[in-house]
Amino acid sequence: MSSYEALHLEPGEEVILEVRKHWIVFVGQIIGFGFLALLPLIIYIFTATYLAADIPQVVTTAFGQYFHVMMFFYILWVLFLWIGFFLSWTKYYLDVWYVTKSRIIDIEQERIFYRSISNIRFDRIQDITVEVKGFLATMLNYGSVRVQTASENEADFFMTAVKHPDDVKRIIFSQHNFVKNEQV
Repeated sequence: MSSYEALHLEPGEEVILEVRKHWIVFVGQIIGFGFLALLPLIIYIFTATYLAADIPQVVTTAFGQYFHVMMFFYILWVLFLWIGFFLSWTKYYLDVWYVTKSRIIDIEQERIFYRSISNIRFDRIQDITVEVKGFLATMLNYGSVRVQTASENEADFFMTAVKHPDDVKRIIFSQHNFVKNEQV
């Protein structure tokens, strides 16, 4: 059983390239979730250390008495962050382009139970634009790829933070030229 069976490829059609986002995108999200998980602890330590002299004895006693309630809300906070992390991972992992011999298949995970799948044949492609912006993007070789169609009815394909965007453009254009020459 082929791993691409869910794509419903045509007979003789095979996947040439699988295009995903660069790993640095997800690392940035991990750092953000880690900071948000530690934020309540940082606030607690800050208030206990620097504001202890300014906080009346009633408030510091309340911190001790309601420690379990505060811990419950902290665990609830971390649970919601964990769910957000899972949703981010799902979107990161399931957003993908497949370049086959005759078309590009774009699978975009919009929400947890909502996925859009669209494709564009190579004879409909008009232009491909690659943008690599910034020092980090240049050093790690990732950027945006936009595939523009010749039709007004079809939307352009756009993906950000693609690994090796110049190689993706080169492979799509070479396949586009192959299909174009095959039709002549």
